[in-house]
Amino acid sequence: MNGPVFITGASGFIGGKLAERLLAAGRKVRVLARRPLPALEKLGAEIMLGDLENITALRRGCAGATTVFHVAGRVGVWGPPAEFFRINGTGTFNVVFACREAGVRRLVYTSSPSVVYNGKDLAGVNESAPLCTVAPCAYPTSKAAAEKIVAGANGPALTTVSLRPHLVWGPGDKNVVPRVLALAKEGRLKIIGSGQNKVDVTHITNVVDAHLLAESAPANTAGGKAYFITNGEPVVLWDWINQLLRGIGAPEITKHVSLHTAYAAGGVLEALWSVLPLKGEPPMTRFVAKEMATDHWFDISAARRDLGYAPRVTMATGTAELIEHLKSALA
Repeated sequence: MNGPVFITGASGFIGGKLAERLLAAGRKVRVLARRPLPALEKLGAEIMLGDLENITALRRGCAGATTVFHVAGRVGVWGPPAEFFRINGTGTFNVVFACREAGVRRLVYTSSPSVVYNGKDLAGVNESAPLCTVAPCAYPTSKAAAEKIVAGANGPALTTVSLRPHLVWGPGDKNVVPRVLALAKEGRLKIIGSGQNKVDVTHITNVVDAHLLAESAPANTAGGKAYFITNGEPVVLWDWINQLLRGIGAPEITKHVSLHTAYAAGGVLEALWSVLPLKGEPPMTRFVAKEMATDHWFDISAARRDLGYAPRVTMATGTAELIEHLKSALA
């Protein structure tokens, strides 16, 4: 497809890089953002100021668009459940409504593998895994609710596809890797559990590739479906974190804490944050304890088959480039 596109969440890592790629390809791009984005505007993007509750902004963004990439959402492991469902659930419903009203032909939704969270190891699971209905925080359940809305909207007039990229990283990431490294350098991070749990992490270039492939995938093949998107090379999480730390000359993480202890501490801290006027989010939550100690890697055969997805930035290449990028930032 080569028509105009509308992107929600362009101030974030995935949405921003997607907008840059589309603009570089000569596509007409509108983005929804809650604040000005001068860098994207300089590249030629049209900025629609607003959020997912602003139907007027969504209508303006969707008008004339052939594809909508719905990337925006409430992320995090702490906060009022109502806020997660308002933004991720109702906000997604609003996007679908605006797409239908404007005659948009394709909606690509950025979901999350957390939608199949069950508190246990997820080792090589595929899209047949059931959607999460209960979790220690509202992020997984609200994203699962949004996925249902997107899948239910698929039909002859609007083709919908959901993508589940896992732990997106690469140059420009200001959340996943920088946050982990900052905690490690401050001595506030310990290996939870055995330290041998395997996870998938996904380079941003591969994630953007997947979004563009989802835009052009045949409707009768991909319509209404969701796909796990990863690098296809699971890593031992704590070994990879220590590889990054070594690369930037920082001390490695060696101290351990059991999953039972971390999970219990998360429950206590959540209770304290719920009743006391404490700022920010708890330093540990039950959800984070589970995520940092269990396997989370996924079968991407469906994305390879239906979307033609093939990760082109390998873990080795991407990790080496990221280390150089981090070292330059520290210099």
